[in-house]
Amino acid sequence: MAPSPARNPFRYFNSSPEVIRLVVMMYVKYPLSLRNVEDLLHERGIDICHETVRRWWNRFGPLFAAEIRKQRASRMRGFRQWRWHLDEIYVKIGGEMHYLWRAIDHEGEVLESYASRTRDKKAALTFIRKAMKRYGKPERVVTDGLRSYTAAMTELGNADKQDVDLWEDNRAESSHLPFRRREQVMQRFRQMKTLQKFSSVHAQVHNHFAQERHLTDRQTYKERRSAALAEWRCVMA
Repeated sequence: MAPSPARNPFRYFNSSPEVIRLVVMMYVKYPLSLRNVEDLLHERGIDICHETVRRWWNRFGPLFAAEIRKQRASRMRGFRQWRWHLDEIYVKIGGEMHYLWRAIDHEGEVLESYASRTRDKKAALTFIRKAMKRYGKPERVVTDGLRSYTAAMTELGNADKQDVDLWEDNRAESSHLPFRRREQVMQRFRQMKTLQKFSSVHAQVHNHFAQERHLTDRQTYKERRSAALAEWRCVMA
């Protein structure tokens, strides 16, 4: 069923929703630049400017990510939040160091991303509260040795649920790799709000298409990949 004109997010755009979804998926999911996406679409007979790619992902990326998060939350309702992995990475913006906090669940999916200028107790507390407000309280929280986590967890009354283990936090460390590849192609970020926006969109799109290929056979992977693409084509439909 087509969306009503009053709520149709594509109503002011001449291009079809299918093309817009394809453009956003290519730019966010794969480590491609704006001009790379423009060239690949040109081979398919779709003539758009790289600035159009920029405008489309800025406009529709957050909408698609919110819809994916909503659908995933509805499917996970009632499931136990077993274990989270919390970690932060350095991101340089305009020569200044910023921090991107990320919460990863026990299956390796990114739950929440939060950008800040510092990595003190206040930033850690804001990040953890934001994640718990959306997903509830987990049974265990795995962190590194950063004292800000301990101070924040103590204030929240969850100090007994924190597990500081260097090796158990490897899941969070490895989850940064797809984002780091995108950051390199984008030649870093220029504003913190852009970092926050793109990291949130990238996390949800990556979750949607992550099929754990190394853990499944070829046939199962193909079926899951087809299902993910079919769901993507119906986003905001």
